[in-house]
Amino acid sequence: MSGVVPTRPTRVRRALRGPRPESVPLVVGRACVLVGLLDIAAGSFPRFRHSRMHALTEVLPGSFGPFAAALSLSAGVLLLLLAHGLKRRKRRAWRAAVALLPLGAVAQFTYRHSLLGVLISLALLTLLLRHRDEFAALPDPRSRWRALANFVLMSAGSVLLGLLVVNAHPHRMLGDPSLADRLTHVLYGLFGVEGPIDYRGNTSWTVAFSLGALGLLTAITTIYLALRPEHPAARLTEDDETRLRALLARHGGRDSLGHFALRRDKAVVFSPSGKAAVTYRVVSGVMLASGDPIGDVEAWPGAIERFMDEARAHSWTPAVMGCSETGGEVWTRETGLDALELGDEAVVDVADFSLAGRAMRNVRQMVKRIERAGYETRVRRVADLSDAELDRVRRAADAWRGTDTERGFSMALGRVGDPSDGDCLIATAHKQDPEPGEYGDLKAVLHFVPWGTDGASLDLMRRDRAADPGMNELLIVAALQAAPKLGIARVSLNFAMFRAALARGEKIGAGPVLRAWRGLLVFLSRWFQIESLYKFNAKFRPRWEPRFVVYRRSADLPRIGFAAMQAEGFVTLSLPRFLQRRTPSRRPCPHRPPERETQTA
Repeated sequence: MSGVVPTRPTRVRRALRGPRPESVPLVVGRACVLVGLLDIAAGSFPRFRHSRMHALTEVLPGSFGPFAAALSLSAGVLLLLLAHGLKRRKRRAWRAAVALLPLGAVAQFTYRHSLLGVLISLALLTLLLRHRDEFAALPDPRSRWRALANFVLMSAGSVLLGLLVVNAHPHRMLGDPSLADRLTHVLYGLFGVEGPIDYRGNTSWTVAFSLGALGLLTAITTIYLALRPEHPAARLTEDDETRLRALLARHGGRDSLGHFALRRDKAVVFSPSGKAAVTYRVVSGVMLASGDPIGDVEAWPGAIERFMDEARAHSWTPAVMGCSETGGEVWTRETGLDALELGDEAVVDVADFSLAGRAMRNVRQMVKRIERAGYETRVRRVADLSDAELDRVRRAADAWRGTDTERGFSMALGRVGDPSDGDCLIATAHKQDPEPGEYGDLKAVLHFVPWGTDGASLDLMRRDRAADPGMNELLIVAALQAAPKLGIARVSLNFAMFRAALARGEKIGAGPVLRAWRGLLVFLSRWFQIESLYKFNAKFRPRWEPRFVVYRRSADLPRIGFAAMQAEGFVTLSLPRFLQRRTPSRRPCPHRPPERETQTA
């Protein structure tokens, strides 16, 4: 019967069975965080180390003789490093925990004779061994930069923990050393050198061993990450690109974002039949796809299933950015994920576009003013440009980028003028100049990628900062006017995030919640161009096509948002250019399992 409260014996049996298998990694990861913090506290504060709470800190190796504080600190730091991998079901984290827990049990029984500490260690070990199948996630892509990141973070953490240890014995400290002396003592201690501060009794040895352990731990983890073999993220191979282009040739007119799947910093999974594919990139543990799957709609479920299998195999968080309404329906139906409207894509139907009328007066006046200033436009296929002109366009686009990193992921191809992209469009603005610059009379560039056989999607907009304002409007109008001659019936412009909220929030009668939401978006537009892109697109009187983000849980949205910002280039986490290792970008990557490649053939 529903609604019947379980009897006490039933609840007892459930408690004895332990947590559900699928929740074990989260439970163990959280336990490691708690015990790690307690171990750090036990190794830092001598009074805390002898309190009753210390029983909880004895799960992993704690203290042997004079090395107690150092071992406790080391165990705590290792537990904190290990916890995230256990939460994400990583096999290597499981192996490390299984190796450490018996050592902790032996240490507690030998030194402390703490039966409680031994039981806690063995209980966690039993839980890990019993549910070992839950920890089967494959490794993430990795590169050398993680060694540098580990060194920076571990060094900062070691300095902070070292200051905590140095200041935890004020009554045994000789004199009253300054903050500079204490910091110097910490830095010396991390390198195993005696610092300027002295303590009474054996406290000097305790502090020295603790600082030395922190320094050694920083060195060992950094050396391990630096020397282990690289495992780069998968990228499109030449065969992948050939197969994707074949799918786009047959089904590319379905989604305006389809051609962006050919970015070469994406990986791809194909359906078992090979008639559909999903491209993605892994960013900060998020498996991020963009747009709809490529290919036959009937084969989409097979490609989506392969995508989800890959996410489960590596314990990645699956997410899709900017899929259409049809794509969102298929994703949610096949995977049980949820969808949230992210914004709208501006699509202009060429047959309906005209500069006539009051609504287009501002655009019309701007275009006429720029044309009177001596600018002219040219709209051509990439294949129709000479090599010299293509080179000039590429160099100008790079120079006018405005940021150190290339921005774009879901609606950016990441290259201009590639020989394989001959069907792309390039709209250029020129002005006769008595003293032409490095790029001749070139003043602005727009690049469009194909959308099926009768459409184009805007890829990038670049202009000379010294040129007159309105270059983008001029070139978009030129592209729309030239479109019929090029066989183009529809043009997709920029994507406007939260367009509906901005439009409804500025109307008469909008409620306080909607107005507050619009006010927040306007405030964020100072950094992310939310409102400006919406208003720019609205100038051309487009029709709005909603786009969605697909996600697993609401709690994943902040993480997905941060990963998307990294992918789009708004947040950069990378090595300095002089430390980056140059590798061929189009070779098959060992990150993809060989058997999966044969299955997708």
